[in-house]
Amino acid sequence: MKIIFFGTSGFALPILEHMKKSGLAPVLVISTPDKPKGRGLKTELTPVKKWAEANGIRLLQPEKLKDQAFLEEIRRLKPDLFAVAAYGKIIPKELLDVPEKGGLNVHPSLLPAWRGADPIRAAMLAGDKKTGLTIILMDQEMDHGPILAQEELKFPISDFQFSKLQEELAELGGGLLVKTTQEWLSGKIKPKTQDHSKATFSKKIAKEDGHINWSEPAEIIERKIRAFNPWPGTFTFWGKKRLKILETDAGTPKLSLGTSPKLSLGIVFKKNGGVAVACKDGAILIKKLQIEGKKIQSATEFLNGRPDIIGAVLN
Repeated sequence: MKIIFFGTSGFALPILEHMKKSGLAPVLVISTPDKPKGRGLKTELTPVKKWAEANGIRLLQPEKLKDQAFLEEIRRLKPDLFAVAAYGKIIPKELLDVPEKGGLNVHPSLLPAWRGADPIRAAMLAGDKKTGLTIILMDQEMDHGPILAQEELKFPISDFQFSKLQEELAELGGGLLVKTTQEWLSGKIKPKTQDHSKATFSKKIAKEDGHINWSEPAEIIERKIRAFNPWPGTFTFWGKKRLKILETDAGTPKLSLGTSPKLSLGIVFKKNGGVAVACKDGAILIKKLQIEGKKIQSATEFLNGRPDIIGAVLN
């Protein structure tokens, strides 16, 4: 079978590995163009490009998917199937019409929940109890096509920070894509139309979304700290210094202040031998943090070196 794979980010790598090990390695990989990153604006290869080069698989990085020369090249290959995971662009109808068996998309949510660019973070921020993977037969609309397979992750979302949850979903998606591809190509699957009335949509996260608002409830802040790790990160300011909050005590995301007098929002105080910050309905107990220009520290290490943070108001 001639499979063309579309992908860009690291989420796609476990999926590609599953395909290779199962004898479904793509004949061609399509990734988005490399972009300059970092302070030096050095061009960085996409993770999928690095994988393709390491595995000796031909790669294309078209600027526009409707480019006629690109379309003609794909048509000449006569692919049987497209497989798509974390590509980052909508694939137009004239391209989706090329493969005989269509295009399968690996989407990290239980569709129709959380269509769009950032479904994993959206589920975490919403406080969803569960998530999973959906394989859809693609159409020209975003995450809209009929469902071919779906599998729920066996662990609660609250068990993970973003990077770990993404890793678990990618592994699940790799196995599910291989199984679904084999069954779809052999005619064993009947597509199931999504209930579009129940669709929800994820928004694209911006860097400034990581700025903590201490007037929000503790539960909301704790979700953001997990969902935004490692990017865009959650941060606050102690005076003029940026202070990254990397991890809370997962067992006590919301501390009751009990009979303590009402504390100002954002004020730092000692709690359970560590560092806590007052918010709308309680407090967050911080486990790991990092002040601008310094290394990551545990709350205890930080407090030993900077005891004057107690009583400070973060903003």
